[in-house]
Amino acid sequence: MRPLSFLHEIWRHHRGRPNPPRFLTYLVTFRCNARCVMCDSWRKPSPDELTLPEIAAIFAQLPRLDGVRLSGGEPFLRPDFADIAGLALDQLRPRFLHVTTNGFLTGKVVEFCERRPRAVPLVLLVSLDGTEAKHNAVRGRPQAWARAMATIRALAPRQRELRLRLGVNQTIVDREGLGEHRELRRLLEPLGVPVHGVLAYATSATYSLEREADAAPTAAGEFQTFGQLAPDAIAELITELESGLAGCRWTERVAKSYYLTGLRSRLLRQEASPNPRCVALSSHLRMLPNGDVPVCQFNTRSVGNLRRDPFAAVWAGDAVQQERAWVRRCAGCWAECEVLPNAFYSGDALRHAVARLLP
Repeated sequence: MRPLSFLHEIWRHHRGRPNPPRFLTYLVTFRCNARCVMCDSWRKPSPDELTLPEIAAIFAQLPRLDGVRLSGGEPFLRPDFADIAGLALDQLRPRFLHVTTNGFLTGKVVEFCERRPRAVPLVLLVSLDGTEAKHNAVRGRPQAWARAMATIRALAPRQRELRLRLGVNQTIVDREGLGEHRELRRLLEPLGVPVHGVLAYATSATYSLEREADAAPTAAGEFQTFGQLAPDAIAELITELESGLAGCRWTERVAKSYYLTGLRSRLLRQEASPNPRCVALSSHLRMLPNGDVPVCQFNTRSVGNLRRDPFAAVWAGDAVQQERAWVRRCAGCWAECEVLPNAFYSGDALRHAVARLLP
C-alpha cells in the first residue's frame, strides 16, 4: 500500500467520511467442487454470474485499488478465471492479487500461475484443513488431500520464479485441528509453505442459503465457533498458532498476531479487544457473483447491483447510507477476512504493532 494514501485513508475514516474503496473482495462464483462441512457455498445456486464484458465495465468505474481478492466458491471452476484476474490487474492496478482455492484443479491453477502477468505479486492460499484423513472428511471428497497436495508440490519450488507467495489456509473446525496444525507445519516446512490457521465460526451470511441475511454479532466480543472447543483447547491452539508466526513476513506477522490477539480475548476473556472500526462499504468493497454489493461477510443485504447500476450511484445512494449507519452500530465481528482490512485501514493494526514493541 502507498504510505501517504494509507495515512489519508485513516484520516478520512476517523473524520467519519466514507472512503472510496481501496480493497475489493470479489466472489466470482458460488459453485464449488468440495462439500465442506462448515460451508454451504456448494449448495447455493450461482446461475447469474457476471460475464467478462460486464466485469470489465464495472472495473472501469472503480478507482485504483491496493489489493484485489478473488475467491468463491471455487474460483477456478470459472473457465474465464484467468481473464477475470487479467481485467483486475489491467484496470484496477492493485499492489497485490490474492486468490483462494481448494487446489483440486491442479492443472488450471498451475497454468494460471505460469501465464499471469508477473508485474504484480500473487498471494495464493490453498485450503488444507488437516492431514489426509481429516482434510478429506472436512472437504467431503476422498481425493481432496491428494489434489491439493499435488497443487502445492507443483508450485512450492517455483515461488520466486512465478513471483508467488504460496500458503496454506487451515480452517479449524474442532479440537483435532490443533494436532493437525502441528503435523501440517511439519510436512510443509521443507517446502517453504507456511500454514495459516483460522478458527471456523458458526454462521456466515455470505454462504447462507438465504439471499439476504444478517448473521452479525449482537454484542461486542461475541464469537461462536463452528465446533465446540473447551477453553483449554482454545488456549493451546492459539499459543500454537502464535508460535508459527516466527517464519512469516513482517506484514503477515502483524496481521496474524492482531487476529490471534482478538481471538484470545473473545474466546478466553470474553472481551472485545481489539475491536477496530469497520471499513465495510468504505475502504472495503465486496461484490457477489451476480454483481450485488453486500454490506459484509455477515450481512448480505444488497445496497445495489453493479451490473444494473453505476458504481457512483450505488456508492452514494440511499441504500448504502442506511447500511453504513448499520455498520457504525455493529458490535464488531472477528472473521479474519473482515478484521484485517478493518485493522489496516482504521490504523488499529499499526497501533497494536507499536504497542507490542513498547515496554
